[in-house]
Amino acid sequence: MALIRCDFFSEALGVGTSMTVLLPDRGAAGIGVPGAAADGDPPVLYLLHGLTDDDTVWTRRTSIERYVAPLGLAVVMPQVQRSFYCDEAHGNRYWTFLSEELPEVCRSFFRLSTRREDTFVAGLSMGGYGAVKWALRHPDRFAAAASLSGALDVTRRRHHPTHPVDPAVWHTVWGDGPVPEDDDTVGLLERSGDDRPALYVACGTEDFLYEDSMRFLDVARKRDVPVTVDFGPGDHDWAYWDARISDVLAWLPLRGR
Repeated sequence: MALIRCDFFSEALGVGTSMTVLLPDRGAAGIGVPGAAADGDPPVLYLLHGLTDDDTVWTRRTSIERYVAPLGLAVVMPQVQRSFYCDEAHGNRYWTFLSEELPEVCRSFFRLSTRREDTFVAGLSMGGYGAVKWALRHPDRFAAAASLSGALDVTRRRHHPTHPVDPAVWHTVWGDGPVPEDDDTVGLLERSGDDRPALYVACGTEDFLYEDSMRFLDVARKRDVPVTVDFGPGDHDWAYWDARISDVLAWLPLRGR
């Protein structure tokens, strides 16, 4: 794999930002790490970070590079600060950056497939929310989306009795009002059509966001929306996410498998 830390100027944000990218390296294999690269432009996974992290965190705290090496899969990890992947009420346009600018920038810098069946998104915590939101708002772009310990019911997180969203973060992202319809993943699921991508929801049963995933799945069951579910022992930590991202990669509908 090629590991690239890319610093670039974002027109949507009006400021320089960063992303970390893993690219398949044809024929390059190290001891214990087989390499692979398919003919043509590689499929791509957009992998999103959580509230307290940045674009480097997946490569620092998991074995994501080793996991994707034999798959011929590119991985794009953008940086969005504490934005909940939104166009902030009192901040910057991180949703516009993520959903519109980032894919175009990546395709201009790197050779990546533009096919829906080759495009996937996943994330943890805040990033799990962002991944599901992106996939449900733009189902024509993604074949699959995965949430690990996702904040999938942010509306209820505003006044949660034990684990609310930080009021300062809420004010920056959504102002003093409720979550807009297009930022509510539960509502997006309720309104989604049959063109939605495949969905995967994982969460540890000891995780403080477990009830968010359960709420999301309750709506999915009422709507007869198929979701691959992975619940079991685990907390809101990197030991859990390192194991689950490996499971997500095994689940992705990659061509040629």
